Amino acid sequence: MTSPLLEVRHLRVEFPTRRGTLLALDDISFDISPGEILGVVGESGAGKSLTGAAIIGLLEPPGRIAGGEILLDGQRIDNLPYEKMRAIRGRRIGAIFQDPLTSLNPLYTIGRQLTETILTHLPVGAEEARARAIRLLQETGIPAAEQRIDQYPHQFSGGMRQRVVIALALAAEPQLIVADEPTTALDVSIQAQIISLLKRLCKDHGAAVMLVTHDMGVIAETCDRVAVLYAGRVAEIGPVHDVIHRPSHPYTRGLMGSIPAMDDERERLLQIDGAMPRLNAIPAGCAFNPRCPQVMDRCRTERPELLDAGATRASCWLVDTERRAS
Repeated sequence: MTSPLLEVRHLRVEFPTRRGTLLALDDISFDISPGEILGVVGESGAGKSLTGAAIIGLLEPPGRIAGGEILLDGQRIDNLPYEKMRAIRGRRIGAIFQDPLTSLNPLYTIGRQLTETILTHLPVGAEEARARAIRLLQETGIPAAEQRIDQYPHQFSGGMRQRVVIALALAAEPQLIVADEPTTALDVSIQAQIISLLKRLCKDHGAAVMLVTHDMGVIAETCDRVAVLYAGRVAEIGPVHDVIHRPSHPYTRGLMGSIPAMDDERERLLQIDGAMPRLNAIPAGCAFNPRCPQVMDRCRTERPELLDAGATRASCWLVDTERRAS
């Protein structure tokens, strides 16, 4: 077994406010091995993007890491000073964001942005940095890279800009890539190209990838394992095939049941009644209990830990009940 590249242990993120402290991430734990793609999925507000921001050290104030630890290749990085974390971000951790225009400076050419990143993090000269930038653009599928390297972001389409952002994330040969909704703003055909590109780059470079998305289709096509988040907690985590086809947590079952299938003869899709609780109104016990069709008394008072549920692990008391019954 390869030792994990990224280890997130009992991560807790808080937002202090005048009315009290809001707990946004509560005891999040997972790891990613080199060459592996871990999908992080859930509804809006589940804590997906916040988890990525905590890992790359870009939590928006007043958000803060209040507990747990984040280790990159055995080194703890959540408690590093800003300048040290800045050196790691870009060099050892690459980031791909949902809107490429937030990652690209409209006043600088694509080439200048790529070469500056390469010169900052790698021991190369200007000529070699430009040659590497061209190779990265070619590798990410930008046609006529030698000419387009001197163009500005507004001269690229949305899909091409996202390819440039991926090239930028790979510029310093990072060990880990955090991709936050990298395909959401793109049409389906471009999505497929970007997914294929991420998979190939992960395989070729041996990088670990944390892919944040709300699209189970993207997860199924891209990832090796998936973590399902709900209200700032991990509801279920395991191999993609098992989580999709044999989910153990009622929330995961609801998510899977709400996805239309071409060979499904049902007239109506399943739906999960209610909405995710606000941060200032997370219920006691299991956070999903007000919406759960299989809720028990224990769910309303005791919070379940992640329990072994065959191939996956789920934070659900049903798993404990079924295990005892067998």
